[in-house]
Amino acid sequence: MTSLKIYLMIAAGGASGACLRFFISETMLKLLGRGFPFGTLAVNILGSLLIGILYGLIERGIITASPAKTLIGIGFLGALTTFSTFSMDSLVLLQQGHFFKMALNIVLNVAVCIFMAWLGLQLVMQKG
Repeated sequence: MTSLKIYLMIAAGGASGACLRFFISETMLKLLGRGFPFGTLAVNILGSLLIGILYGLIERGIITASPAKTLIGIGFLGALTTFSTFSMDSLVLLQQGHFFKMALNIVLNVAVCIFMAWLGLQLVMQKG
């Protein structure tokens, strides 16, 4: 695959992931308000599940690593998941004195997202 093709695939996946991230974040904001960074949490959970599924599909040979890993893993999921936003959300909560909310945000994003990545992988790796 040529370098230009790789960059175009990352760009296409990234544009789609960024749009979905914005949609999910706005939806969560409308549904649940600004009291907690639910949008960031939601995209991190979804992205973790999807990356587990992607890697499971690659491991089982259902899809090939290239171009799926480039388009979906780097492009789409790279733009969808928001670890940098998660970090800033946590810092803002800390600066506002919301220590419990900050700790909850960190624990949920890390523990739930690792679990979802594992779950996605398990869903694909099960025989049957």
